[in-house]
Amino acid sequence: MPNCLTLKKSNCKNCYKCIRHCPVKSIRFSGEQAHIVGNECILCGQCFVVCPQNAKEIVDETEKTKVFLQSGAPVIVSIAPSFAANYDGIGINSMRKALKKLGFFDVEETAAGATMVKNEYDRILNEEDRDILISSCCHSVNLLIQKYFPKLLVYLADVVSPMQAHCLDIKRRYPNAKTVFIGPCVAKKDEAEHYEGIVDSVLTFEELTNWLKSENIELEPEMDENEHSRARFFPTNGGILKTMAKSAQKYTYMSIDGTDNCIAALKDIESGEIHNCFIEMSACVGSCVGGPVMEKYHRMPIRDYAAVAKYAGEKDFEVTQPDKMELKKHFEFIEHKLQTPSDYEINEILRQMGKMKPSDELNCGSCGYNTCREKAIAIYQGKAEISMCLPYLKDKAESFSDNIVNNTPNGIIVVNEKLEVQQINNSARNIINLRSASDILGDQVVRILDPKPFTDAMRGEEAKNKLVYLAEYNRYVEETVIYDNANRLIICIMRDVTDEEKEREKKERISRNTVETADKVVDKQMRIVQEIASLLGETAAETKIALSKLKESIIDE
Repeated sequence: MPNCLTLKKSNCKNCYKCIRHCPVKSIRFSGEQAHIVGNECILCGQCFVVCPQNAKEIVDETEKTKVFLQSGAPVIVSIAPSFAANYDGIGINSMRKALKKLGFFDVEETAAGATMVKNEYDRILNEEDRDILISSCCHSVNLLIQKYFPKLLVYLADVVSPMQAHCLDIKRRYPNAKTVFIGPCVAKKDEAEHYEGIVDSVLTFEELTNWLKSENIELEPEMDENEHSRARFFPTNGGILKTMAKSAQKYTYMSIDGTDNCIAALKDIESGEIHNCFIEMSACVGSCVGGPVMEKYHRMPIRDYAAVAKYAGEKDFEVTQPDKMELKKHFEFIEHKLQTPSDYEINEILRQMGKMKPSDELNCGSCGYNTCREKAIAIYQGKAEISMCLPYLKDKAESFSDNIVNNTPNGIIVVNEKLEVQQINNSARNIINLRSASDILGDQVVRILDPKPFTDAMRGEEAKNKLVYLAEYNRYVEETVIYDNANRLIICIMRDVTDEEKEREKKERISRNTVETADKVVDKQMRIVQEIASLLGETAAETKIALSKLKESIIDE
């Protein structure tokens, strides 16, 4: 991973936005975290710009710079000309005053080094037999060619960047000085680290702003005028061309900005059909005024260009041009070993992603890759995971949920707030004798059920396990109707209890019949008892009378 970019792992939310915007797809996902693949990254900073969670961070070199200030050596700042766009109404004199309060020995403009570089470009085009010359000011463009277009290294100008040219000049004038570059670029941190001994530390405008705030130092609005400052145009698109003499007649001079456009141009050059041209290339759209720190915190392309153009003079900086050998820079091929899978291996991975045939390859780009095949290659190379495919996850989730919904014995009907049926499962269709789901989907629920429980649920009167008789279907159901506020859907769950209810009614009918029969038996028995009692009563009375008469006869005798 590049030392100048770090990742706050807890912040990564797997949105894949960094992959979608990475022009060289140098981001690997593992363990639900994004990881920058160092030997593939060109440090364009787009992942830093677009990350919605601010999971990508530029390594802060403020403390490293403070150590230089405490060392006793003069620490001199080379500030990128785009500062005029980042700090509205602030000129170099105002910047110098503020930074001297921080402890810096002096502040100079990187644009002086840009003048040396453009002079060298003009010399090469006039004196050397070059077919194509690509500017080497942008470190991200240099890395792009070094890593992805090694055959075109012969066309990359073997000249130091303006940052390096200026810091080399500072160290010639102040042999024991430490140099600090301040600008809008992530890649400059890597360039300073890779080419040791030229630039000692690199700060972004964001780091400088935070440092000034921490020391309660305010930049005083003050703009200076310097006729000899044409190289201040360098951070704008076509800015290098604006400053060059362009006296080499056989060359076509052109400017290309944005990594995607640079890649397209490099492929065009690779075809062998482009000749006799000087190409100013910038990885950032709009060149350095559109740098990652500028784009994230200060994205005003027209105003930024106008600010730089207004600040730039009409003549070159007055510089002592170094010998051409002092400005030489060597670019080596940077290898990144990535195995390429065979068609069979790609197709096997596609099948694992549920892509059984070409028509299944949606190429939607939700995973960050332009095509499903690119994604399959990334999976093979260990940079991506199958689960990163949104249609795959959606189909898998829907398949899983559909299995549950369609195989549950309970009927499920889902309607929207307009009471239009959105989903109905097999069990519900069986309850209401519906042949096909398509017969009702999108139609009003009133066609199949009483809508009142649904409207009641939307008002908060939800039904739970309520016994309902569906007369039109001769069915009894236990009905639960709930409102899903998050999705604005009403869900009806019906448990068919028809058999249970009929069995209960049968038992009740038998019980009633039994009771009625028992009542009849009791009534009959009571009548018999009463008749017997009546007969017994008459006999007893007659016996009593007879005995009384007998008693009376006996007494009389």
